[in-house]
Amino acid sequence: MPSSSLSKQDFEALSAFRYQLRKFLRFSEEAAQAEGVTPQQYLLLLHVKGSPGREWASVGELAERLQSQHHSVVALISRCEKLKLVQRRTSEIDRRQVNIHLLADGERCLAKLAELHHAELNTLTDIFRIPSINT
Repeated sequence: MPSSSLSKQDFEALSAFRYQLRKFLRFSEEAAQAEGVTPQQYLLLLHVKGSPGREWASVGELAERLQSQHHSVVALISRCEKLKLVQRRTSEIDRRQVNIHLLADGERCLAKLAELHHAELNTLTDIFRIPSINT
């Protein structure tokens, strides 16, 4: 049997963290579904809006943020386009690149869900330490 250098307290802390993380993810899943989108669609909207210094994201950036395969993100974007949440636009700088922009319905959906998520995350300040979120 392998020995562990972790103490019982370490295991309890890891367990508590994973429990709170799972509770937050379940909250997120339920909130997204109540708003009529999937959790992945919400995350796509969030990552478009959360792109540093701009209001759009490339497909490759979204694949990285979502930790998904490029082709899976393309399919997710197509589903979001059908719901009129996002729009693909060819980059003005590099015509080979496609950038994803939020549409008005996407902005509204994201604003509502992000407000709920922000409030929920603030209830977990003892568990999660996130720069610039904890107030």
